Amino acid sequence: MRVPAILVAVSAIALVACSPQVPDSAAGVGDATSPFNAPPEVEAGRTLNGDPLVPATQISDESTATNTNWQQPRPSGGAAASANDDIARETAAALSAAGQNSGRAPLEASPSNPAPALVGNPNLSDENSFEAVSARQTIESDAERIARQRAQYQVVTPTAVPDRPEDLAPNIVRYALSTSNPRGQRIYSRTGINLQARSARNCAEYPSADLAQTAFLEMGGPKRDRKALDPDGDGYACGWDPAPFRAAVRAAGN
Repeated sequence: MRVPAILVAVSAIALVACSPQVPDSAAGVGDATSPFNAPPEVEAGRTLNGDPLVPATQISDESTATNTNWQQPRPSGGAAASANDDIARETAAALSAAGQNSGRAPLEASPSNPAPALVGNPNLSDENSFEAVSARQTIESDAERIARQRAQYQVVTPTAVPDRPEDLAPNIVRYALSTSNPRGQRIYSRTGINLQARSARNCAEYPSADLAQTAFLEMGGPKRDRKALDPDGDGYACGWDPAPFRAAVRAAGN
């Protein structure tokens, strides 16, 4: 019976020799350099770094709100459908406008950009372009054109104005130049009742003062005034003024 007991003891010794060494769990306790030391005391309500702790209920509420926003279904129909229809119409309009374009890139309005070249504009003159003019004209063609214009040039000698026949209507220009008194200066006597009222009524029959003066001279004026067209007796009917005619003659003489 002693042999089995000896075999059991030998087996136990062999197992102990073959098993790895387990470190002592108490090693390093009390050593400041050991990583197994207990953590330092932490202030209540803060992390190891000193940051304030977030309550678990707040984290749960924020996560729930975020998940709820993500889980909400996208709107369908109504406003969303109307917005999609508007986008589709705008896209179709843009494509149609692009199809009607000339194919050229749009011009960018900037002072630094050169002026765009106008092609085929019949209203734009190119007389200031040396290249365009020199392409169709030469020194010889200019000389021929100048000679042709000189041949067509004519000098008209002024002649005297013919006399106006006396049997025609009175000439208010000649009458204006034959007088010298200003308007309003009495030269002829006028008698009658209500001359101013008669003058206003009769002068209203003529579209202009020139026609009234012509009629006044035809009826015997300036000496006679049967229709009271010249109530102040200056020789000028219905406010007619000879001064512009006199000024025109003086300006022509200068």
